[in-house]
Amino acid sequence: MRRALVFGGSGQIGAALLPRLLAAGWQVDALSRTARTDQPGLHWHRGGFPDCGGLPGAVDAVFSCGPLDLFANWFATSSIATPRVVAFGSTSASTKAGAADPAERALSLLLRSSERKLHEAASGRGVAATVLRPTLVYGAGRDRTITRLAGAARRFGWLPVPRGAIGLRQPVHVDDLAAAAVAACDSPAAHGRDYALPGGETLPWREMVARTLASLQPPARLVEVPAPLFALAVHAMRLLGKGERFDAGAVARLRTDLVFDATPAQRDFGYAPRRFDPRVFESRA
Repeated sequence: MRRALVFGGSGQIGAALLPRLLAAGWQVDALSRTARTDQPGLHWHRGGFPDCGGLPGAVDAVFSCGPLDLFANWFATSSIATPRVVAFGSTSASTKAGAADPAERALSLLLRSSERKLHEAASGRGVAATVLRPTLVYGAGRDRTITRLAGAARRFGWLPVPRGAIGLRQPVHVDDLAAAAVAACDSPAAHGRDYALPGGETLPWREMVARTLASLQPPARLVEVPAPLFALAVHAMRLLGKGERFDAGAVARLRTDLVFDATPAQRDFGYAPRRFDPRVFESRA
């Protein structure tokens, strides 16, 4: 029986990964900051980076579903023996490299440097590492985009969106990411590589939101407003403590296509994501 160590097992991707590993016959050790109950085949460890004491000294694979920078720092100094590492990063590593917001540029740089650190540490120890970069994640009701938009629409019965928000997006379901992690782990072709993991459908941002609002019970109405007015409204909500930063750069990005090629992942480990279905989100939220 193979043994896996999963970081971020209680997060949105980790929670989808655990049942897939168990169903495939893995013995799983998972880490969480809060106390959780063991179940057959699954043992929980309580802790978080950098305090990860009590973990097994050797496993067949390590999966990281949490912050890539924290995991890369831990792995670079850890003594755990494993032949395989699969870690989740983000397509923000490339999409935010030239962002106007310094914080977003810093995030991109952090992700890219963390990928390099992980690969260098893995290569130095003879470990095969793979980094998976999801696009816009949904499906667990815990994401910071679709779930929050749907939550605001539920409260008011309608949701304002900036006019012209037609930049293409590829939302990806958490269960497809979990399946990809398991498949990539068993694929020699994925050793030492990074992969974008877009969803199975490319659609305009406005259509993605409209489809989500239509799936709510009762459905909510999408209202298009001029971009400057939208930015002003979001700023006002933030001043009232009811919203996050959404500046002109963020509004402009809604008109920008953020599209990635799934072909390498399809070729190397059979990645086959589903089309965007907000009803799946609705049932899990």
